[in-house]
Amino acid sequence: MRLATLKDGSRDGQLVIVAPDGRHYAPAPVATLQQAMEDWSDLAASLTAVDHFSHALDPATLAAPLPRAWQWLDGSAFESHGALMDKVLGITPEKTGRPLMYQGLSDRFHGPTDAVPMPDEDLGIDFEGEFGVIVDDVPMGTGAQDAMRYIRLIVQINDWSLRMLAGPEMKTGFGWVQAKPACSMAPFAVTPDELGDQWRDGRVCLDLLVDWNGNRFGAANGAPMAFGFHELVAHAARTRHLPAGTVIGSGTVSNANFREVGSSCIAERRGIEIVDEGAPRTGFMRFGDRIRMEAQLADGRAPFGIIDQQVIPYQGVSV
Repeated sequence: MRLATLKDGSRDGQLVIVAPDGRHYAPAPVATLQQAMEDWSDLAASLTAVDHFSHALDPATLAAPLPRAWQWLDGSAFESHGALMDKVLGITPEKTGRPLMYQGLSDRFHGPTDAVPMPDEDLGIDFEGEFGVIVDDVPMGTGAQDAMRYIRLIVQINDWSLRMLAGPEMKTGFGWVQAKPACSMAPFAVTPDELGDQWRDGRVCLDLLVDWNGNRFGAANGAPMAFGFHELVAHAARTRHLPAGTVIGSGTVSNANFREVGSSCIAERRGIEIVDEGAPRTGFMRFGDRIRMEAQLADGRAPFGIIDQQVIPYQGVSV
């Protein structure tokens, strides 16, 4: 099952069920995805039972499948990315055996074709392609062996970053605020069965194709996470209940052979250049740049749909 949210002028939009062809939809029996998440056990059967899709789907009318969430918790589960960044920054991290995770802005997620306003193009605008999950209510203390059953939906995310602000904020030891604006989501949130055997051990085993201004930038695969999503859920729930609708991200999708497959963020490409050449050559995004992200199944279908966005200057108050 694939779910999407139509823009209707409200903050949470209108939930719809997407046809297998990705081009038609049927109204859902509940108004929003958040409502569906909060009553999933009772609603899942009626959502799945819909088989008549009479409305044409216009990608431009789609918001993020979950336009706002109670929590957005982002991991850093790809060791190749973390090790490279530590080398570039001269950091020797403490070995804890636990995932890295921060809590970010969750009061909005940009839709898949929304123009993304940024305050200043000199702040190091960067994209970060990753996968994520949306969970049901997760009791505090849930272990990894039980956490998989609370994962209801899988999503594709662009976790925007402002790199010139990230370093100073990291050095405070008190987390990110200014360096992490609102994320974007691909149009469809999918149940795990939509991925078939490409959903294994709590991992999305698909290439994430990233194109920057029409040029292929990366095609890293989501399989080599050091911690699967069930382990990230358990980590997040160690000392808190997770409310239904909590979104948990994988962190930047990265592979050990990043010189061959490319990267899912500019910071990683710059890190490779620093290690190999002594200095970065690749600049960050500028106003007017476009980013496109798509994960594909073996038959070429994009289960999450496509993120295709342009960065624009912020020009006024938006709520």
